[in-house]
Amino acid sequence: MRCRKIARRIVESYLRSGAADTVVKFWDASAITPLLTEEPTRDRLFSLLDDDTDILVWWGTPIEIASALARREREGLLTADEVTEALVKSHKLAEGWHEIVPSDSIRRTAERILRAHPLRAADSLQLAAALVASEHDPASLEFVCLDSRLSSAAQREGFLVIGP
Repeated sequence: MRCRKIARRIVESYLRSGAADTVVKFWDASAITPLLTEEPTRDRLFSLLDDDTDILVWWGTPIEIASALARREREGLLTADEVTEALVKSHKLAEGWHEIVPSDSIRRTAERILRAHPLRAADSLQLAAALVASEHDPASLEFVCLDSRLSSAAQREGFLVIGP
């Protein structure tokens, strides 16, 4: 229920501001991580953020970001100092975003999604959180995602996906 109130509050603020044609964006961790490190998609994602600074995410997003950064460190793509710096940026960014918290509705939706789409558990939770936040009206949220498998599932669920 709390996630619906957050999403509704964001939408209502757009309506009051006169930006009624603006659609709220749900950000997958795959689209947030490039904001924290030097990656080719960084500038494009920052321009999306400049257009709409309200970030709606799943509760587990900080863990997925930490996982992605740690993987890049293990692969030698980032140094330990770069990962530490990116995590600090992540925590600062998290202070301003809106999190969709776990619920029975998200769990049930994620279970359905896993039977319908070839996703991992964490990705099904991301997509379920977006669906619940949209009150199962995916046209009311844009889905920002750089993961091709999750993007495909989100499109099949009815979201407008902004991605690669």
